[in-house]
Amino acid sequence: MVIRNQAIRISLFYIISIAFVLLNLWFVVKKDMLVANALPVVFCILLLAIFSFDKIVFLIAFFAPLSLPLHEIVPGFSFDMYLPTEPLLFGVLVLFILKVLHERSFDRRILFHPVSLAIAANLLWILLTSITSTMPLVSFKFFLSRIWFIVGLYFFAIKIFSEGKNIERYVWLYIVSLSIVVFYSTFRHLGYGLWDKQAAHFVVSPFYNDHTSYGAVLAIYLPFLALFALRKNYSKEVRIISIVFFGILLLGFILSYSRAAWLSMVIALGVWGIIKLKIRFRTILITFVSLITLFILFQNQVFMKLEQNTEQSSANFMTHINSMTNITSDASNLERINRWSCAIRMFADKPVLGYGPGTYMFQYAPYQLNRDRTIISTNSADGGNAHSEYLGPLAESGVLGLLTFLLIIGTVIYTAVKTYSRLTDIRLKQIVLTALVALVTYYIHGFLNNFLDTDKLSVPFWGFTAMIVSIDLFLSPGGKQAQKNPA
Repeated sequence: MVIRNQAIRISLFYIISIAFVLLNLWFVVKKDMLVANALPVVFCILLLAIFSFDKIVFLIAFFAPLSLPLHEIVPGFSFDMYLPTEPLLFGVLVLFILKVLHERSFDRRILFHPVSLAIAANLLWILLTSITSTMPLVSFKFFLSRIWFIVGLYFFAIKIFSEGKNIERYVWLYIVSLSIVVFYSTFRHLGYGLWDKQAAHFVVSPFYNDHTSYGAVLAIYLPFLALFALRKNYSKEVRIISIVFFGILLLGFILSYSRAAWLSMVIALGVWGIIKLKIRFRTILITFVSLITLFILFQNQVFMKLEQNTEQSSANFMTHINSMTNITSDASNLERINRWSCAIRMFADKPVLGYGPGTYMFQYAPYQLNRDRTIISTNSADGGNAHSEYLGPLAESGVLGLLTFLLIIGTVIYTAVKTYSRLTDIRLKQIVLTALVALVTYYIHGFLNNFLDTDKLSVPFWGFTAMIVSIDLFLSPGGKQAQKNPA
């Protein structure tokens, strides 16, 4: 949304400039408050909103890895949010609503795309279960934050990505700032010894709340850096820079010690191979059903074998990997099972409407059984909620909460594969495949952790979903335009 009337733009510029000077003087002279130091940044953002509103989305992508929770900056607030990204996203939501009300329309192709309809169904159910929630205030806050993530990073981003050159920009902005976090965390890690696994849990603070969310986002962006480094349709300079950044993020990925991220990358590479080899869906389905059947038939033997694994998470990489299947003594694995069990018991009590979006952390404590509790168990969801993007909605919004979220994933995968198969532009073809592989890393990671309530993961999750939809609608054969020149 850009204000085109020159007189209005000039008037707004002078009004905001004068207001800025007066406000700055008042804070510094009268109140002696340091908050005035942030006013130039606020002023620049307001100018962006006037002259080039779409740049705010790029600003959000850049600041997401560097954003800080409010309690880290100003302790004592009864609520929390990530600064500066969530206020920016809220501003985008407000301006987006005003724009739609002013124009009285929005692109119907976007609104009625299968992915958009799946997202709308999920949002509608979240709204309904917020009304019936056991803690309505918590649930409506959850609903509002989900709305501003989707409006800014999906609906508005689709329009931005319809100009093909903006796709790489969105990716690179996050990568550049993420590399700053990698340098910061690696430098802190050096103080404890690079191979100190325990240090990996807190060296990424305050930018990421723990090493698992950090590992998850690194897994999402490594496929794009691999694409930029290997594809010949990008310039030599871009490929060299991409190799450098790939090395930086790969170092962070290894030092994250996130087993879930490592596992998700392996499975995502398998999905890439399936698509590249054009393996038929029927073959995949038969294989999957066969594996499930074998597991059911031999589940007792499988669990007996797993119970024999006593490997603890460790700085030794092979030991750390082997500890993934330790369900006997590894506290991290056992705590996940505890949280999952609580979610399933909560679902059994309220299978239709659930306890309400965002309420798991406040409601799960009574569902913990003494036999399931571990040395790291708490009653306040410290260190994570349900530890699952799938069981969390099941407990909070009932069966349709899970099914509508799975519907989003299913329609995204279907759209990506369909679009990939019909594209003739090599660059766009590879972007769609890479975006899908990147998203698959999080689809898998979502079985073990849940981070979509944060800007850190929402920026790539909804942004890459928007990329796939935008290419399907605007840049694929039969779309509005087809731009073949790389950024």
